[in-house]
Amino acid sequence: MDLKERPLNVRGDKISEETKSLISSLPSDADGQGKKLCKYQGCWYYYNTLQGVLNFHRGFQPQDTDIILASFPKSGTTWLKALTVALLERSKHRSSDDHPLLSDNPHGIVPFLEIDVYIESSSPDLSKFSSFPRLFSTHMPLHTMQETLKDSSPCKIVYMCRYAKDTLISWWFFVCAMHKIELDKSILEYIHKSFCSGAIYYGPFWEHVLSYWRGSLEDPNHVLFMRYEEMKAEPRDQIKRLADFLGCSFTKEEEDNGFVEEILDLCSLRNLSCLEVNKTRRINNVDHKDYFRKWEVGDWKNYLTPEMENKIDMIIQEKLQGSGLKL
Repeated sequence: MDLKERPLNVRGDKISEETKSLISSLPSDADGQGKKLCKYQGCWYYYNTLQGVLNFHRGFQPQDTDIILASFPKSGTTWLKALTVALLERSKHRSSDDHPLLSDNPHGIVPFLEIDVYIESSSPDLSKFSSFPRLFSTHMPLHTMQETLKDSSPCKIVYMCRYAKDTLISWWFFVCAMHKIELDKSILEYIHKSFCSGAIYYGPFWEHVLSYWRGSLEDPNHVLFMRYEEMKAEPRDQIKRLADFLGCSFTKEEEDNGFVEEILDLCSLRNLSCLEVNKTRRINNVDHKDYFRKWEVGDWKNYLTPEMENKIDMIIQEKLQGSGLKL
């Protein structure tokens, strides 16, 4: 099916004349849905997302205590948000019926800077973020964010990285779910082609990952690089690592009393996907349930052809060569 017949419902599509002029000078492309993309500072954005990025640059005033959760789309973002919220809220909401995760989706609790907070204005109302630390998220690459953060005390940035092939498959499922259509191999082929060329939303994938990898090497006190696969394999060790980085380490008493296991259980796919809020509600024209599919490692093996697999492997190996990062 040609997704050009089903354009995404764009929110907050208020593109300024200044931004339209900028877009006219930028490299352009289109995705499989027929939505136009433009390349700004090495990253591909939809037009309205670029407006959000520019609004963020003009208006965001970082605070030392801010925490920003970053990821490439479909790389474990929902899980990272849930875990971080649970860590920061654990002293107030242990075994409580009013826990934020029981009444709202992780994406509703932790909004995206460029997609939600700054999508329509460079001076949004941030009064609901009066508590500390303020918690935001982004899909922007690190170099784009640093343009705004460079003149202030750095806040904490946590990046979740996921294998490219699983990320691609998750994106395919998500696109089809948003459009309420059955899985279509022609759509997968188009997404694979765009992924490999780099001209995909927030792509190129390898540049995105490398920006945070290099940032974590240069400033490990303020940029934490996490791997989705390690979270799946060693959840207890990785959530303790996350807590240490955020400055909310588990005490021995908390560990002895099962706090770590409680948070992992609260934030598990099994639990979150069964909550009423994640079965029936929507956010940004996306059903909450579409954020909870499998959360597996290696699911790409069920869908990619050997040719598609080999092409991604070759590109990733070439692009990451010499960086010290292996995926």
